[in-house]
Amino acid sequence: MMRDYQSEDVERIFSEWEEVRSTLYVAATGLGKTRVMTEVAARMLPKRSIMLAHRTELISQARTAFVAQGLDCEIEKAELQASTNLFSRTPVVLASVQTLLSGNEDWTRMKRFNPMDFGLLLYDESHHSVSAGNKRIVDYFTNGNPNLKVLGVTATPDRADEEALGQIFDTVASERDILWAKENGWLVDVQQYFVPVAGLDFSDIRTTAGDLNGGDLAAVMETESCVQGVVQPTVEHLFNLAPLTLGAFPVPSWSEFIAACEVKHRAIVFTVSVAQAEMLSNIFNRIVPGLAAWVCGKTSEQDRHRILSDFRDGGNIRILVNCGVTTEGYDNPAVDTIVMARPTKSRSLYAQCIGRGTRPVPGLVDSFFTSEERREAIAASAKPCVTVLDFVGNSGKHKLCNSADLLGGKVSDEAIERAVKIAKERGQVRMADVLSEAEEQLRKEAEQRRLQEEARKARLVAKVKYTSQIVNPFDVLQIAPQKERGWDRGRQLTEKQRNLLTKQGIDPDSIPYVQAKQLIGEIFKRWGSKQATFKQARWLNKNGYPTNLPMAEASNIMSAWAANNWRRPEPVTA
Repeated sequence: MMRDYQSEDVERIFSEWEEVRSTLYVAATGLGKTRVMTEVAARMLPKRSIMLAHRTELISQARTAFVAQGLDCEIEKAELQASTNLFSRTPVVLASVQTLLSGNEDWTRMKRFNPMDFGLLLYDESHHSVSAGNKRIVDYFTNGNPNLKVLGVTATPDRADEEALGQIFDTVASERDILWAKENGWLVDVQQYFVPVAGLDFSDIRTTAGDLNGGDLAAVMETESCVQGVVQPTVEHLFNLAPLTLGAFPVPSWSEFIAACEVKHRAIVFTVSVAQAEMLSNIFNRIVPGLAAWVCGKTSEQDRHRILSDFRDGGNIRILVNCGVTTEGYDNPAVDTIVMARPTKSRSLYAQCIGRGTRPVPGLVDSFFTSEERREAIAASAKPCVTVLDFVGNSGKHKLCNSADLLGGKVSDEAIERAVKIAKERGQVRMADVLSEAEEQLRKEAEQRRLQEEARKARLVAKVKYTSQIVNPFDVLQIAPQKERGWDRGRQLTEKQRNLLTKQGIDPDSIPYVQAKQLIGEIFKRWGSKQATFKQARWLNKNGYPTNLPMAEASNIMSAWAANNWRRPEPVTA
């Protein structure tokens, strides 16, 4: 059964295809993107679908999901070949990107397939589609079939890649980020824990392709002091010990102290190098034998399956240390702790890592109808939140990502910076709460400055009466302007939309496309709820009244002013 928002998003996708041939679907990890893809493919029948993915895990999970919906699949990967025969082929082909690109300059394996045999091209984790090789595959199928529909699916359209994604996908059908998912009770809250580590210094690390240079970062994170700085807080959290508890004991006696404690959590540790992963795992196991295991891209399939199964099924392994394995396509709702032992400047990478721990207890939220019920159920469950451990040192010129960057979509950059500062001072916080607190602090400070400025102006003798003034429509409506996304750059309002804004006294050329659309939505929302119109709200704001009054009350106030020659009426006394 599909969730309401999934059904709505499927409708949006098909609605976009009425105007364009390719669209992007953005949804946070844990919101069921694969379920949306299976529904879209089912609705495309009898047209055949091909799904592209770049990891074995993604193909395996997709096959399970498609078969569960009654859609037979074949896999095109390595020695596996999907049928191209009209009488034996399945409705869905799941193809490895690397396999389709294999071959020589004259013939690559994707040419086994005739683009005209397909009605739909799906691209899972489509933020990878902007690379030259991946784009070759998309171009091959789209150029070979003018009627082919394309759906890209991703949880993390990295801001650095948004503009490039906009060159591949014509529109964005729907965008549901981690903040939306948390507020609507589909994903758990995020508890941020900043851990200071002595000697941790990123100031001399170079930046390569927009992120910290891997070699430079590994040299820092593999030092003994940094490895120890990761181990102690992770173990303390895992066993529900107060921070710095183990610091009171010599390291050799930690095992004896821990033996009397019970493991309470399950953690994934993300590392920057294989060497760091192995070092961390060895130290964890010195404290509690068998507590941790590590995997990397070169771990054999047999060992990887054994380790991941033990970790998933609640065996001895409670800490999974990995280098580049579980970043994408790994689902384990039992994970409630994410240890970022590989700091990053990439919002996309950080979101992928945190997404491994944001799923609620299985089967919990789908039995409730309202977001409030779901949030209450999550709060009362065995997994009320995911704890994220970030390690703090000298960042130098680098702006490292943290959970505030993921949850701060509706607040200003200034509020995000304020929230991070508060969180670092307090150590362990619910980041969404701290963001709200930071935003409220800034609002109060801005209001205080406004009152001070009004008082200053009141002491001045006005020599000129101004008949007009520039008004910030977002201040009037008391909403935060949305941040412009890469795929929205260059898009234009329709003439009807421009006229609507102009009639409200808003210059459509003075604001970006996405903010203009936001204001139009807010204007319609006010009309529908019979709240003060934008023009009324602007007048109310100017004269010191709340701007969220009902339309009728706003009209009454303005009528009273008009009857008093547009001077403030005296208050009615009993």
